[in-house]
Amino acid sequence: MPVAASAIYFLNLRGDVLINRLYRDDVGGNMVDAFRMHIMQTKELGTCPVRQIGGCSFFYMRISNVYIVIVVSSNANVACAFKFVVEAVALFKSYFGGAFDEDAIRNNFVLIYELLDEIMDFGYPQNLSPEILKLYITQEGVRSPFSSKPSDKPVPNATLQVTGAVGWRREGLVYKKNEVFLDIVESVNLLMSSKGSVLRCDVTGKILMKCFLSGMPDLKLGLNDKIGLEKESQLKSRPTKSGKTIELDDVTFHQCVNLTRFNSEKTVSFVPPDGEFELMKYRITEGVNLPFRVLPTIKELGRTRMEVNVKVKSVFGAKMFALGVVIKIPVPKQTAKTSFQVTSGRAKYNAAIDCLVWKIRKFPGQTEPTLSAEVELISTMAEKKSWTRPPIQMEFQVPMFTASGLRVRFLKVWEKSGYNTVEWVRYITKAGSYEVRC
Repeated sequence: MPVAASAIYFLNLRGDVLINRLYRDDVGGNMVDAFRMHIMQTKELGTCPVRQIGGCSFFYMRISNVYIVIVVSSNANVACAFKFVVEAVALFKSYFGGAFDEDAIRNNFVLIYELLDEIMDFGYPQNLSPEILKLYITQEGVRSPFSSKPSDKPVPNATLQVTGAVGWRREGLVYKKNEVFLDIVESVNLLMSSKGSVLRCDVTGKILMKCFLSGMPDLKLGLNDKIGLEKESQLKSRPTKSGKTIELDDVTFHQCVNLTRFNSEKTVSFVPPDGEFELMKYRITEGVNLPFRVLPTIKELGRTRMEVNVKVKSVFGAKMFALGVVIKIPVPKQTAKTSFQVTSGRAKYNAAIDCLVWKIRKFPGQTEPTLSAEVELISTMAEKKSWTRPPIQMEFQVPMFTASGLRVRFLKVWEKSGYNTVEWVRYITKAGSYEVRC
């Protein structure tokens, strides 16, 4: 079950009650005295944000110079309680112009009481969206002279949002040109041995959207994921010919996605928020297409010289290219002098991070640039310690390429007025932790 809060208190650093609200009658009004006596006065505020005193539990969090304390008498969801506090503070800041401290609370008593009655009912959290609450709680808070400029008021007609049916989008939106921008952004995390074998690899991705659509559109997104294609072939009673399928792990969706329809049809259906938002996140551990392979050869020639040879092969298509490629090749701390030969890009020695930094601004696909370097080391009389050889690290960004193989099969937009839309789809793969042992 969600939080069943009996009371909520706002205290300053001295323990004085600034404002409080009792939602249930299962706790007494003097519970804040127990918090002050057993937690604040004993200097245990920094030990644990959840404390049990008698038959009640106290969940507390410090924001600026204010303590927010939730008192519950039953077994409540702690994560939900702290999530409620974070969302409530964001709501107050939106009314107070970005400020939330003791002065802001003292200047907005009436507004805070009105908001507390709306965002929690009998101890259970309700709608905390600032965009929705501002549609019918139109009172403006007393703003700090240093607060940000108030934003424009939204359209006042919002019956659908107030009922909670589509709380993330307001009615009455009109655009001259209806467009949808969809970005699939992936980060590759890799650990590869010096021989080229993959020791650890996974891809974390997210689908970002930016919608400028009129009315209340209904969007349907189809991907080449294994479950979705299998479901589609069952519905059509014939095998699918959609090419490579992938298996998504750990998928999380934005609240706008219709989970009932996803469970039954395995398609992502949603009424999008206006503007930019994150539609979904996912992870993939099998069948990863590595954009680069790094083959290093490092030879230590005595105590004063090293030879470094690194070959980097781009595995993606010849018509594609990577941007901002940076290869950091570690060298010992006692490096004195370096000389380079590179077939592409530029290289230099960075003493601050003890690395040879090789930069290639534009890296075409299906190419194999190489770096050869001679490193001179300072000879010391002290006993030589073995060099640990940290891994080579890479940074890059490859447009129109996905390491997971994820592809958008279709993006359909339906709206009752039947207007035409323009859809833009873009793929970007970046380096997360891309490391190669040397």
